[in-house]
Order: sequence, then C-alpha cells, then structure tokens
Amino acid sequence: MSEDRPPRPPFTRESALAKVQAAEDGWNSRDPRRVALAYTPDSVWRNRDAFVTGREEITAFLTAKWQREHQYALRKSLWAFEDDRIAVRFQYEWHDADGQWWRSYGNELWEFDAHGLMSRREASINDTPIDAADRRIFGPRPAEERDGAERLPLR
Repeated sequence: MSEDRPPRPPFTRESALAKVQAAEDGWNSRDPRRVALAYTPDSVWRNRDAFVTGREEITAFLTAKWQREHQYALRKSLWAFEDDRIAVRFQYEWHDADGQWWRSYGNELWEFDAHGLMSRREASINDTPIDAADRRIFGPRPAEERDGAERLPLR
C-alpha cells in the first residue's frame, strides 16, 4: 500500500504554496517522527555538510537538531516550482544552550514522488548571531500571515 501526502505533483502555484506551508507547520512542531513521515522511506538529504538517507536517519538527525536548537521557530517562503520540484527560502531563529540567539538563513531544493512524499532535499544554510531583542519569529505562523505573501527580509 502506498503512502499519500497531498498535494501531489505536478504542482500549481496554489498547491506549491500549500506544500510549503505544510512543511513549515511540520518542522515547527519539532516532532522528528511527524516530520520524517513527509519524506519517502529512502529520501536523500544534504543538510549543510550532513548527508542523510531514509526516515530513520532523518528522525535521528532532527532529534539531535532540536536538542541543540532551543525555541526553534521557522518561516518558509515559496521561491519557485515546476512539475515535481519546489524551491524555497527560509529563516529560522533559535538559541543555543548558552542562551545565544541565532537566525539561520537558507534555501532548499525539494523533489517529490507521485504520492507527494519528498524524495530529495538539498539545504544550504548560514547562521548569524542575533540579540534576543532582534528576534522576529515567535512560534508558528499566525493565521493572518498564511496567504503566501513574501515576508522574509534578507536581514
């Protein structure tokens, strides 16, 4: 029996926006097992300099990530889409065990199977230290900002 994770390719603007928002919501749950279910059982990742394959490794990777990155809060924005691929830019904020806040900026390239599961994810990410007073992401995206509008300033 095949797993199904709509929306499925080929993507339209509306379905690509829905896929991006669903990914943002999943990652903001900080639940590694929930997030891993959005990927094929043999999904291949490049995340910074880490290479991860399959749901078991994805779950372990995310578990370690969210043990390090406290109060993680993410925003994703659709950059482009075509057929079975989506490109996003994102920012997230978090603090380390010493209380230093960080803003992480990046781009992701996604590829999906026919069932809407992500089979490939490539992420390039840079971290910038910030003061707590400079934070701008405070938890999941509010309902009034779920319209697909671009709200990620470069700095």
